[in-house]
Amino acid sequence: MITEVKKLYDYNGTFCSYGMIRDGLNSAVPLDEANTDYQEIQQWIADGGTVIDNGGGE
Repeated sequence: MITEVKKLYDYNGTFCSYGMIRDGLNSAVPLDEANTDYQEIQQWIADGGTVIDNGGGE
């Protein structure tokens, strides 16, 4: 089960992936619609999950 999703940014401050905690494990998830983890995040968001976004200056 996903417990946290966070937007991740590259050194230029561009949103480049998601950080996800699922079943206690951290994963980086690319912004790729074919990626099943990405699809799971999109469903989690649609179901009311909140994405943490600290901006590109984190």
